[in-house]
Parts: sequence; structure tokens; C-alpha cells
Amino acid sequence: MSPLGKLLVIGFGPGDMEHITKRALDALAESEVIIGYNTYVDLIRPLLNGQEIVRTGMTEEVSRAQEAVRQAEMGKKVAVISSGDAGVYGMAGLVYEVLMQKGWRREDGVEVEVVPGISAIQSCASLLGAPVMHDACTISLSDHLTPWETIVKRVEAAASADFVIALYNPRSGRRTRQIVETQSILLRYRDPQTPVGLVKSAYRERQQVIVTTLEDMLNHDIGMLTTVIIGNSSTTVYDGLIVTPRGYQRKYTLDATEQALKPHQRLRTEAEPWSLGAQEDTPQAGAAQTTPAGPSASGAAVATQARPQAMAAVQATTAVQTGAAPASLAAEALSRLAVGGKLPGEANARWSGQAPTAESTARTSAVAGAGAASGMATGGFGKPALFEVGVSPGVGNKKFTARQMALLAEVAGDDGELEYSPDHQIVLRVPCADPEELVGRLRDERFIVMPIGDVFKVKACDFCNMEKDDAVPVAEHLQVVLGGLQAPKETSIALNGCGMACYGAVLEDIGIVYRKGGYDLFLGGKKFGRNAHAAQPVAEGIPGDQITDIVENVIAEYKEKGHPNERFHKFFKRVGVVAGFRHEDAPATVEVNAVCGD
Repeated sequence: MSPLGKLLVIGFGPGDMEHITKRALDALAESEVIIGYNTYVDLIRPLLNGQEIVRTGMTEEVSRAQEAVRQAEMGKKVAVISSGDAGVYGMAGLVYEVLMQKGWRREDGVEVEVVPGISAIQSCASLLGAPVMHDACTISLSDHLTPWETIVKRVEAAASADFVIALYNPRSGRRTRQIVETQSILLRYRDPQTPVGLVKSAYRERQQVIVTTLEDMLNHDIGMLTTVIIGNSSTTVYDGLIVTPRGYQRKYTLDATEQALKPHQRLRTEAEPWSLGAQEDTPQAGAAQTTPAGPSASGAAVATQARPQAMAAVQATTAVQTGAAPASLAAEALSRLAVGGKLPGEANARWSGQAPTAESTARTSAVAGAGAASGMATGGFGKPALFEVGVSPGVGNKKFTARQMALLAEVAGDDGELEYSPDHQIVLRVPCADPEELVGRLRDERFIVMPIGDVFKVKACDFCNMEKDDAVPVAEHLQVVLGGLQAPKETSIALNGCGMACYGAVLEDIGIVYRKGGYDLFLGGKKFGRNAHAAQPVAEGIPGDQITDIVENVIAEYKEKGHPNERFHKFFKRVGVVAGFRHEDAPATVEVNAVCGD
């Protein structure tokens, strides 16, 4: 095999086996590694034949793309899977962005093949009838990566131009207002009785198809698995099917066996008075173009005669994101991964009202990695960047002094904010031009200062108000040695000072419980989710002079072998043995098939 492998970015269609292409099947079969989102891996599992699988959850697309590139550069054939088409809100673009960031070139770099699939607009349209027979567009309502103001502009433009519109990602457990506001915009341009199709889980077991109207669409269940197709001004419903005429009725008589226009006449300019060629031959064509009239131009007429006030507000806003080069977008994505998904420049945007730039991100990204990076960072219009850091009075100490609280209030001021977190620390977000000076002030007041993001977090119980303090030195040592170090994914190391374990260390990624003069070690807990589980007990009675070295060895192996964005419990299961401790599968949990978020 060539020293370099191959990346196969595969769109496998709606999810059923009958609608996956032969090339996609062959590409899966020839791949050595399959990388994908958990649900997608489950959908294609019957097609796999023993390949290595790397599966991650939502919001972990960047880590999947990075891991795919890494393994391909090692000489492997790697399949990166997407439902629908990989080039339509799928993984194809992100894979290329990661490659571009690495300076990849087609002639001497890893080979890339994008395998097309059936996108949701196509599969859902087939179940509704023929709603996409004329000009159409797709718009994702997810504003996790695209500013909402930009999405509003696109909805406005598509609505005023009378496009058939397919809405992807219309609503989730947290994003509920976007579909409501989109309907409101569309109703300014379109008849409330405009046909709308709602298709959930097309060609999957729980498929649901609903034909409704623009006015009534929100009275039905719409979620992340739903695609919404909104007709144009000529779309109609016939016998429960949505059909958008292509325009044949302008030139043909559809119920006649013999047409008035002969084949050789049908493409002549005089047979198409609505065409550009016919308008150029008309003396008053310019006036006709600037003042459209009649049903066929209704969308444009609305746009020129009565633009909604909302559009003017969008145009006036200063928060619209400008176009960025693909390489800079890839760099931002990688920076996001490195700091746990929260770019300081991005937080600054919430304060300054401007989108983060690559420059502002570069100036402040080191803060999240070290917790005390220096540098004069400024946001929009000369404002300092928003500095984000976690503070606590101690590993086990949960009591803030009056001086500490006064300092936090002083530092936060009117423009900053304080947020208590489940990690027994306060997250401080404050406009700051000199992070080093601020961190110095916090440490002078005996605060532990921690970066925010994908780092190792050491936390402990309060040792029964410090009355059972035998394990305090171990907790403090772990904080000094491991606290704040960069991790593949945010990782909690928790210590409980007695066998009661009332602070739940056994539920964390790495749990330590002091009991009968020794330390019990637990690895691979999963605290949240429908399949949450306690960590696996791997050792009991570890002497105090050995426990810190053992934990440091576990951490070192995780840092070396863990995939980017791979949680510790998944890493432990994947590698099987960490620092000599063998993974054992947890008891089977009740399967709950539910989608409630992004």
C-alpha cells in the first residue's frame, strides 16, 4: 500500500439499505476504519465486516475529521460517514478544511474521494409527491455555527424570490424559537395556505409524513429528525400529494394528445414571451423588470414594494459575520477543539457585539490552555477581549472568604459575569486587557485558577468540613501536578475523603475514595446521559505513597493514546487496558431510542 492511505467521505442516504448507492457499499467494504456519529454507525452496522470503528457523539465533528486524516496519513483506508449526502451539511467540507489546515495538496497528499448520497431534500420530496420540481434551496436553521442574523437574511431572500424551501435542523430541545421566527418571515411573503410537507425519519422505521399548510405547520411535531419543505406560489396539493408545477402549462396543453406548438416551434423566442430574450426584444423591457406585476412575479413584487421592517433591522446590525477564507475557518475549528469548544474570541463577541476573528482568537487561545497567559487582547472597537477562567477557594475547601467574594465582584463589575458550576468553582467572564495581571490578583487572594475547556479538573469533597482531612495532601498534589493540563476531552478527577463517597467520586471519569487508610480507584464513570453508569472499581487499598503515581500514569496514557474529543470512559473501553487496569463492560442498560437535542 502507498505510504499514504485514502479518505472515503461517504453519504449513505436516508438510512435504509435500499437507498444506499453501490459505490457507497463498495467504499464501506474496502475501508479499514469507519468513523462516524453514533447513530449513523448504528444505521450501517449490518454492512460492516470487522472494520475498526471510531464513533463519537453530537458536536464532535471536528475530532472525527481530525482522526480520519490522522489514520489516513498512517496509510489506512478510512471511511467518514454521513447520512444523506456528505457534501450537504455533511462531513466532506470539514474533512477538506482540516486537510487545508495541514497544507494538504491533491498531487502528493492523502487521496480523497467523496461518495455522493441521497440528501434529505430529495428523499423527503419523494415521499411528499413532487414538491421540488422548480427552483429550490436548502436552509439550515441551526445557529450553532451560523449567526442567526445570516440565517434570517437567507430566509428573507428565499421567501421573496419564491423559492421552494427545504429547512434542515428546524428545531431541537434547546432551539425552539428559530422555526417560529422563520414561519413569521415566510408569512409576510406567502399565502398562509401555502402547502408544507413535514417528513420525519424518511425511509427509517419511525417514518412520519404530514401534509399541512404554512399557517398550520407549527401545530405538528417538528424536531431534529424532521425536514420541512415549503412550497412556492404555484405549489398545490392533489389527493394528499404536494406538487410544484415546472411551468409546462405555459407552453403545453396537458390534457391534449396533440399540442398547438410543434416540436420545432417550442423553443422559439416568440413562444416564450416571459424569457430574457423576449424582454430584450421589447422596447419597455427595462420598465417591466423594475416593476414586476402579475401572479408569476408576486414574490419579486413584494420584495420591491414592501420590504418588511425586520429585513432593514438585519441589514443594520453590526453582528453579521463576513465571509472568511476556508483555511481560516478550519483553523478556528481546530482552535475550538483545542480549548474545549469555547473560543475566548467567541465569548468576546457576546460582549462587544462583533463576530470573533482569527486574530482575536489567536491572541487569547493560550489563556484556555494555561489559565494565566499574558497579552493585550482587544475585542471590537478597541474593547478588551472577554477573559474566561474558573476559580475556587481550594480543592476541598468550599468556603469563600468575604475578601474573595469582594474581589470577584470588583473584577466582574458591570460588564463581567459570574457563574457557579457543578465542578465546585465559579466561572469568571470579564473584559480584560491583561489576563496575567488578573490571574495574579486572584492567586494573591488564594484562589485556585483553572482554564476552561478540555483540561483535567481535580475536585474533591469538603472532607466533612475538613474534619476528615487524611486525604487532603493527595488531592492537593493531584491539583498541582494535573489540574489544568490539556486533555483529549474535559476530564474530572474526583477524590472523596471517606467511604461514604457522598460527593460522588465513583461517578466521575476517574474516582478516588479514601477508605481504611488506603485508596480505592475507579475508572471510566459516565455521569450524564440515558446510559450513565458508575466508574469501574479497578483497585482497592492503594497506599498513599503510590496513588498519585498510579493516577499520573493513567493520565499520561490517556493523553498519549486518546483520540481528540474522546471521553475517558470511551477511551478506557476502546483500548481495553490502561496502566495495567483492564476494562470490563458495565451491565446492560435499558435501550431508550430518543433524540432530544443537538
